[in-house]
Amino acid sequence: MADEHKPDDRDHKKLGRELDLFIFSDAVGKGLPLWLPKGATLRRELERFIVDEEIKRGYLHVYTPDIAKLDLYRKSGHYPHYQDSMYAPIVIDDEEFMLRPMTCPHHFELYLSKPHSYRELPMRIAEVAKLYRYEQSGELMGLQRVRTFSLADAHIICASEEQAMQEVDAALDLIEYVATVFGLKLGDDYHYRLSLGDRANSEKYYKNDAAWEKGENLLRELLKKRGSRFVEAKDEAAFYGPKIDIQMKNVNGKEDTAFTVQYDFCMPDRFDLTYTGEDGAKHRAFVVHRSSIGAIERIVAFLIERYAGAFPLWLSPVQAAVIPVSEKQLEYARGIAAELKAANIRVELDESGETLGKKIRSAKTSKVPYLLVVGDEEIKTETATLEGRPPVGDVRAGAGKIGALPIAEIILRLKAEIETRAA
Repeated sequence: MADEHKPDDRDHKKLGRELDLFIFSDAVGKGLPLWLPKGATLRRELERFIVDEEIKRGYLHVYTPDIAKLDLYRKSGHYPHYQDSMYAPIVIDDEEFMLRPMTCPHHFELYLSKPHSYRELPMRIAEVAKLYRYEQSGELMGLQRVRTFSLADAHIICASEEQAMQEVDAALDLIEYVATVFGLKLGDDYHYRLSLGDRANSEKYYKNDAAWEKGENLLRELLKKRGSRFVEAKDEAAFYGPKIDIQMKNVNGKEDTAFTVQYDFCMPDRFDLTYTGEDGAKHRAFVVHRSSIGAIERIVAFLIERYAGAFPLWLSPVQAAVIPVSEKQLEYARGIAAELKAANIRVELDESGETLGKKIRSAKTSKVPYLLVVGDEEIKTETATLEGRPPVGDVRAGAGKIGALPIAEIILRLKAEIETRAA
């Protein structure tokens, strides 16, 4: 994608306000975003996209509570390892509860609700889960680092190391597909990082040197087998195992982890995750953690900056603006807006008394992908004059103009573009 914008023009915090996507309020609290209708539409499209895609790939989507007993996080090891990043315990009826910083213990409890056979594995338990982490005030930055976020999370229970590696491989396939939909190229826009533990740091990491060695080698060999270039980073693993991080840079050049796939040899022991094997005996399960689209907030920040707020049609909060030349065409324009809405195209009708030039400028400033202008001639021919965004770098006058088309044809044209999710 050619970059004709300055970094400040792409700053998601600035564009978030200008495009009415989200705000922050001191009265609500630092790091706690409030989503305006247009921003809510954007994130809803992302959530629908990833949930539908995961279900196609065999994931079982669930809902679990935002809160749990503190003892659950003591059992998982999150409380001793991540205590400083968790909110303070909440005492209810003499019991301590926590706002959850992650979903794995909840998903393990779902798995443990009944016995399982090897025939059911791998079992892919997924959720777009609301999480809460106490980030330090100095680390908060727009949507990139917040204190509450929704993670497209999953925990895959596997019968063997071989099956676990197959699931890691499939998770990377899913991540690369998602990246392709966003128009991202591996090596150019993102890269793989193999995040390793530190055998000497038993305070930060679960102590099992042999398991660490094996887990790191399994992920390393998988990346090599895929032919993926990657860097290795010591002391960046999760406390329960090594991981493959997908690293992206924001508009200011700062690198962040966007998506991640983790191999876990700790939680199966802590939660006694087992299955009945072909031999009728109980066997220890293996676990893969993965986030396919990452935190919704962080990916929204990244996409705002990548597209400079001019989202592809399928993601745009408003996909089309219907603009009558004057009040004389208002009833006709209302009918067009109703037809677009009935076709599930997100549309706004400009009913202001402004001049045509101001209406068009307002829609373009709001980065609406398509404008449908209607005057007397369009009423006569039962059409609308369609204008889209010009191709990147095309500054010719009228570069985005398509011409007068029947409304049914415009609807078909827009729906085809929405369905292909063209970037």
